[in-house]
Amino acid sequence: MKALGLDLGDASLGIAISDKEKVFARGVENYRFSIDNESAALKKVLEYIYSEPIDTIVLGYPINMDGSIGSQAQKSITFKETLQQHTDIEIVLYDERLSSSMAKKTMIQSKKQKKKRQRSVDQTAAVIILQNYLDQQKGVK
Repeated sequence: MKALGLDLGDASLGIAISDKEKVFARGVENYRFSIDNESAALKKVLEYIYSEPIDTIVLGYPINMDGSIGSQAQKSITFKETLQQHTDIEIVLYDERLSSSMAKKTMIQSKKQKKKRQRSVDQTAAVIILQNYLDQQKGVK
């Protein structure tokens, strides 16, 4: 079985998936939708659930640096609750503090053009979120 990693933004959803052994995460898509239209994002996630053998969904949970829950973290909670109504698959909220900034740094270091970075930052963040989760599950530091 595989794990699906998600980074939910205001108008895009970064999607990553693991291999069957849940060792490596790879980016698969940066799905764009109209602002505050999570139903489109939900539909996209359900497509992956129906087409891949997924047993875990890892959803980025962008809590504030002080540990408080801001509007983006609340958005992830709401998305998780909505998604849970459509599937029995385990959905894990995963602390993703700094994942987007790590994604941007990674893309800058790989010399990706600024326009391409902006289009794929959520997908790269989803890879980072999922890979960190997988490593934590395996006890990798």
